[in-house]
Amino acid sequence: MRIGPLLAATGALGISAIGYGLLEANSFTLRRVDVPILPEGAPSIRVLHMSDIHLMPYQRHKLEWLAGLAALEPDLVVNTGDNMGSPDSMDPLISAWGRLLDRPGVFIFGSNDYFAPRFKNPLNYLTRSGKLTREPHRELPWRDLRDRMTRRGWIDLTHRRAQLQLAGSTIELRGTDDAHIDRDNYQRVAGPGATEADLCIGVTHAPYLRILDAMTADGLDLILAGHTHGGQVCAPGFGALVTNCDLETARAKGLSWHQFDGRRTHLHVSAGVGASPFVPLRVACRPEATLLTLTAAN
Repeated sequence: MRIGPLLAATGALGISAIGYGLLEANSFTLRRVDVPILPEGAPSIRVLHMSDIHLMPYQRHKLEWLAGLAALEPDLVVNTGDNMGSPDSMDPLISAWGRLLDRPGVFIFGSNDYFAPRFKNPLNYLTRSGKLTREPHRELPWRDLRDRMTRRGWIDLTHRRAQLQLAGSTIELRGTDDAHIDRDNYQRVAGPGATEADLCIGVTHAPYLRILDAMTADGLDLILAGHTHGGQVCAPGFGALVTNCDLETARAKGLSWHQFDGRRTHLHVSAGVGASPFVPLRVACRPEATLLTLTAAN
């Protein structure tokens, strides 16, 4: 084959791949997962897990899809961070959540709640964890976002514990700040769960092993995290190539077990709703939120 036709064919293939990635990045999906962890005889609890929205205000289709999640009427909403892509994203985001903010909810933040995203070479993720070597300089209005969420009743779990009564069960939750930018301090919430709690849940943005290990050692029943984007650009039939943290790629998204020091706990990692505005593509990894139905253990 001559060089000209070869280059043309390669270019056409590249354009097709980018087009597919853009299409899949807007193929929003609701996952449904059952987690048998409640005491025998306890009514089920429906938990909507949202993460990594990375909203830009012009993303109308994403906003419409988010607004439709309120119809699920979950018992609890858990938001694991990276909500905004720009300072102008906050008002559209709050509007899209709508009636979800009237449901019981908890949240923690990720790096892209504190700081606006900046361009990074995507190839870096294949050779290292993608960890920030310094914080970006452009701060997002995260304090305003936090205040608007808490005014509507959602609980900020950043290095805090909280208890909720849901469907007759006492649920204890604890959270950490983002380990990806070294803001985590699990010792502030460490220790066994409250004796009166029927279920203990840990919430964090980036599922670094130091957080997962500590929560598992404390006997938590379930850990919820985001950050990985499920790998974002995955190999069909193989899965994630990277996780952007030290979690292995086999657990880049979905429900799995985490084991440490002779104990194990359920781990759910959300593949997230969005992506960086600089790489707005997804391949073999559709954007998602997950409705977890917590049921009585078998």
